[in-house]
Amino acid sequence: MSGKIDDSVREFAKAIGPIGPVAVEGGKTRWNLKGLPSPQTRILNAPSGAIFHKPEEMIVVVKAGTTVAELHNHLKAQGQRTSLPDRGGTVGGAIAVGENDLNVLGKGRVRDAVLQLRYISAEGEIITCGAPVVKNVSGFNLHKLMVGAFGTLGLIAEATLRTNPIPTASKWLTASSKNPKEIFDSLYKPAAVLWDGETIWVHLEGHKPDLENQQQILSKISHFEEVEGAPGLPRYRWSLPPSDLNHVDRTDTGNFIASIGVGTLWADRPQPPKTIDPVSSEVTKTLKHQFDPVGRLNPGRKI
Repeated sequence: MSGKIDDSVREFAKAIGPIGPVAVEGGKTRWNLKGLPSPQTRILNAPSGAIFHKPEEMIVVVKAGTTVAELHNHLKAQGQRTSLPDRGGTVGGAIAVGENDLNVLGKGRVRDAVLQLRYISAEGEIITCGAPVVKNVSGFNLHKLMVGAFGTLGLIAEATLRTNPIPTASKWLTASSKNPKEIFDSLYKPAAVLWDGETIWVHLEGHKPDLENQQQILSKISHFEEVEGAPGLPRYRWSLPPSDLNHVDRTDTGNFIASIGVGTLWADRPQPPKTIDPVSSEVTKTLKHQFDPVGRLNPGRKI
């Protein structure tokens, strides 16, 4: 992201303006999370197109309205990808939601991939935060705060993301298992380890000899077979301490798929509301007021 501001970003800021409730619509793949915008809210689209990729520096600059699929198709020609999830949405939407890819252990977390952002403030101003080189970042990591904020603190227009190489080999394996931690601990940097209480799925990525070595280690623990991909995931996404995923009770969740080592679980039933301590609640309220004093950005969504 250079110092020059693209005309499409200026037009986006002008459309947002300083007055009235406003929200940005992406691919709507997670539109119903955290509540819906109030009926009076103007719904806009972020700018798209123009992908500026520096493969030798492993960074890419992209407009927020560009789809993740389009971005990854562009990067694939150079043998690279990002940690954004391939779920049909836009780049800005993926950052605003902050939901990591199923293969987060291999791809990395969305928050860590965001190096720099241009967003539109509640006053309608264009704000640039972060830096394309990590060592140049000082002070408060404002761009990290925007990840998972659902557009309630600022409306994302453009992002600079860290890229990583596409592995030369990839393989999904499955076996019966009652002890997912043993399997997780036996592996070196798996892309994903999933478990439903009786069956485990392991995704290995890297160089072919490394995969063969990892597979040999797994064969000493259980009888693993190769499968085409990950299992289907239940509807509801839970967040739990990683250590709790080894002891999930189906009476609470229904059928589930746990991402071992990550702290994410997909279940048939929604996660019960968590009790938020008063200090965290006050910090959240204060941040919202400082970034959006009149509550015009994505009104109706509660973070």
